[in-house]
Amino acid sequence: QVQLVESGGGLVQSGGSMRLSCSASGNILNVNAMAWYRQAPGKERELVAEITSGGTTNYADSIKGRFTISRDNAKNTVYLQMNDLAPEDTAAYYCYGDITGWITRTTHNEIGRAEYWGQGTQVTVSS
Repeated sequence: QVQLVESGGGLVQSGGSMRLSCSASGNILNVNAMAWYRQAPGKERELVAEITSGGTTNYADSIKGRFTISRDNAKNTVYLQMNDLAPEDTAAYYCYGDITGWITRTTHNEIGRAEYWGQGTQVTVSS
């Protein structure tokens, strides 16, 4: 099965920087789009940034110019470089992957395309 594992969260002061990483592993044939979402307490999960397999990116207006998403296709890894962090960036950050690979069914395995999520990593920005 496919798994996404995030790393890099923690506590940082306002104005500081942090980099998140997310690696996909398992029976992967192709990693399509990857993205970062975040969810603050009492709020809905929102898209932060996304990147296609070809490198096309899209950002939420709230983080444009401060965050950069990138990926290493050879490592099936996506990164989120976060600069000039503010207290309102405090949230749990989740990695998302649109991945084609072997999927285990009840009676057989098959090739399929599915969406996967990481377990989340907490980013806390102190003022």
